[in-house]
Amino acid sequence: MDSLGYNCFVDRDKMDATIQDLGPKELSCTELQELKQLARQGYWARSYTLRGKVYQRLIRDIPCRTVTPDASVYSDIVGKIVGKHSSGSLPLPEFVDNTQVPSYCLNTRGEGAVRKILLCIANQFPDVSFCPALPAVVALLLHYSIDEAECFEKACRILACNDPSKKLIDQSFLAFESSCMTFGDLVNKYCQAAHKLMVAVSEDVLQVYADWQRWLFGELPLNYFARVFDVFLVEGYKVLYRVALAILKFFHKVRAGQPLESDNVKQDIRTFVKDIAKTVSPEKLLEKAFAIRLFSRKEIQLLQMANEKALKQKGITVKQKSVSLSKRQFVHLAVHAENFHSEIVGVKEMRDIWSWVPERFALCQPLLLFSSLQHGYSLTRFYFQCEGHEPTLLLIKTTQKEVCGAYLSTDWSERNKFGGKLGFFGTGECFVFRLQPEVQRYEWVVIKHPELTKPVSLESTTILSSPCRSLSSDPADRLSPFLAARHFNLPSKTESLFMAGGNDCLIIGGGGGQALYIDGDLNRGRTGHCDTFNNQPLCSENFLIAAVEAWGFQDPDTQ
Repeated sequence: MDSLGYNCFVDRDKMDATIQDLGPKELSCTELQELKQLARQGYWARSYTLRGKVYQRLIRDIPCRTVTPDASVYSDIVGKIVGKHSSGSLPLPEFVDNTQVPSYCLNTRGEGAVRKILLCIANQFPDVSFCPALPAVVALLLHYSIDEAECFEKACRILACNDPSKKLIDQSFLAFESSCMTFGDLVNKYCQAAHKLMVAVSEDVLQVYADWQRWLFGELPLNYFARVFDVFLVEGYKVLYRVALAILKFFHKVRAGQPLESDNVKQDIRTFVKDIAKTVSPEKLLEKAFAIRLFSRKEIQLLQMANEKALKQKGITVKQKSVSLSKRQFVHLAVHAENFHSEIVGVKEMRDIWSWVPERFALCQPLLLFSSLQHGYSLTRFYFQCEGHEPTLLLIKTTQKEVCGAYLSTDWSERNKFGGKLGFFGTGECFVFRLQPEVQRYEWVVIKHPELTKPVSLESTTILSSPCRSLSSDPADRLSPFLAARHFNLPSKTESLFMAGGNDCLIIGGGGGQALYIDGDLNRGRTGHCDTFNNQPLCSENFLIAAVEAWGFQDPDTQ
């Protein structure tokens, strides 16, 4: 390496303008909390030399499976794998999915070295079937490695991490696709204005969100990606979600009210990320990312597992990607104008509602379960029609032509567990909304005010019940659903009164009032503020009902 620590793979002229070597040369702290703080502050970001030392230490400390390829393995196999090919003409492994190697100020030799390392990784990790993030990781690590063999060893340690609580890089299409769905869920909750824009300008919003890793691993300029990677090595995968959400927030802020530069919002976001230096510094990007008060890591893990389960039920496997789900049945596709009919909402309004539901259920199509105009004004019949379906969507139209409703996460049969008494159940995925006279959604108060609670430990064997179908009889499927109130140390139960049903009434939201109360004849109702959703009245506070509908979520493959 030369006087600034650059190795033979780096184009020094480009690097001098990108990352200079002006900061401290040593790091003495050993405590994780202090290390997290220093990573976020960019303590080693201004020192090319120190960053290399820190990467070496952090990657060395990753818990790995017993047999993990090291530098000596690379030296043994690289000649056989590369053969007589020039490094620049080497093909990339199939698992990178046509992802290009980012230049990251590497010279020609460096770019060829990345290809050689990737091919050797493919040789040693046959179980890695889909990993488009890896070229960017290898290209960055090559900066801070003495030679190709050392870079290979570092990348292998990241791939071989065997700590189940420390997810690093997606290595299968199943993991990648479920991460995209999870990111879409997080956008829906934490970037609602940006999500509304995405829905408005894209027929298939999941295809926009499926690009989220590319924003980070490829489109971000080197000095931005290196700052993200600094924190990622200390804190793990959740950092990636944070930064991608921050990017989307800045994109929306800059582009709000402006026409998109093309008819392809996916390409517009890529261009924005490439030129992000025009908008925000790396420090401000991370500041915005860590200002987002995300769910706990374990809660996000539950959501990821729920999404993986939904994908498996759609036929996605660890290695398979060429299936129907890769083109999501989203909004415009799921709610078909020609076969959708409701007495309460039109196609456009139903599409708006569909854009709010969790990603794993937006894969489904609306299925009318109950209509007061067809089945009569009877709460008993309502329960009969809805039981066995999870989740459900409740729609209400008043005699004043106001429209409101609720997304309800849990099967109404859960009410039977209370022995005839009125008891609340459901999860924090429930939300209430109004459509007329104006559109407004109210989610669980804890989502916007996480300071109300502290997470408690969760069971690791967890997932929600099967999407788009009747409930599973396997009790294991009912453990620890995403955003179950018992995962949170709430000051009182009033913040978790999601849904309740008795013989003479149905209640959505509680604590200080009720978001929705409907009587047993489906004739009268009332609405007001409640602690669970911190909502305003959804319509006239006391109202007469013109129509009630309940909708389920049907897997299009079972029709």
